[in-house]
Amino acid sequence: MCTPPTHSSFEGIPLQALTLDQFGPFPTEAEEIWRYSHINRFEPGRYGTIEQVRSVIDAPPSVGQSGDSAAVGHVLPDDTDAFTRLARAGITRPIVLDVAAGVSVPEPVRLTHHVEVDAAVAVGRVVIRLAANADLTVIERVHSTDVDALYLPMVELELGEGARLRYVTVQELGPRVWQVAMTASRTARDASLRSMAVSLGGRYARSRIDASMIGPGAYNELLAVYFGEDEQVHDFRTVQRHSAPRTTSQLLFKGAVEDRATSVYSGLIRIEANGKGSMANQANRNLILSPDATAESVPNLEIENNDVRCSHASAVGPIDEDERYYVESRGVSPEAAERLIVLGFFGDLLQRIPDPVLVEQLGDAVQAKFERRSRR
Repeated sequence: MCTPPTHSSFEGIPLQALTLDQFGPFPTEAEEIWRYSHINRFEPGRYGTIEQVRSVIDAPPSVGQSGDSAAVGHVLPDDTDAFTRLARAGITRPIVLDVAAGVSVPEPVRLTHHVEVDAAVAVGRVVIRLAANADLTVIERVHSTDVDALYLPMVELELGEGARLRYVTVQELGPRVWQVAMTASRTARDASLRSMAVSLGGRYARSRIDASMIGPGAYNELLAVYFGEDEQVHDFRTVQRHSAPRTTSQLLFKGAVEDRATSVYSGLIRIEANGKGSMANQANRNLILSPDATAESVPNLEIENNDVRCSHASAVGPIDEDERYYVESRGVSPEAAERLIVLGFFGDLLQRIPDPVLVEQLGDAVQAKFERRSRR
């Protein structure tokens, strides 16, 4: 018999006055890691207060919960910038989820974050820790009203030996929100992390994802779906770091851009000297749906051991004309054909989300982007 889930909330701290200049200097597009990012358009003076984002947690009692500040900071990379310093300054109660050794949690844990305050910085930090041979699924969503906000989430995922974690994050922010997100994971011996990021909202939505495999046999799967409309920017930076032998990582990011939207993907596979026998793949595929839309794709490799297997690939272009012709030849209108092709393009990834209702909702969200374009 399943134990009913518990519901808890982490409320935002009271608004605090803020001078962003004290956390600077802020990055510029002259820095390689921020190239193509549009960060030069960032206006710090727009935000005068800081608060911790309001969050709701739906989890069974077998998942430990706390707001222990001592739990944070062990997984995130050492390099910091003004956004990281700003986020750390605003965190008073991180969300910490713990699963004990050997515990398998049958139902997904659900985290929902709400960004609601205008002209403010919203910060949040989530730490998920699985002891040896634990098993957990986490589905995290962030929403906002139509506010002018800067959202700075930080996520740490730590997997003990033989642990298994499925982690899905869905970003559905309002059209004026800027996001600069950081997700870092550390996967021990024979542990398995399967993660997916879905990015649909925001004005500028940046996500840095660092995946470190620190024990032999560790496995990491990184998936992402993003769709930009109007003048949105979706910006992903990834690092697949293999620091132990016989580790595996598989990355597949798929995106589409229409109107005057932009997408950026820059990824690094780094296999260190003791990464003998490791395998890493990296693929980024982008559909350009409008003449003024753009996509940048920059895969990279750094390999310090010659006994490895690695591959990387990227593709940027319009819908294949043969595909379009095939669909239209079945009596489908050009507009409907394009929509069906894009839904199919994303479908193989979206279907991997362990929540059929969420899969349907995300399919509806993709269709809504086409409908808004037809009205512009």
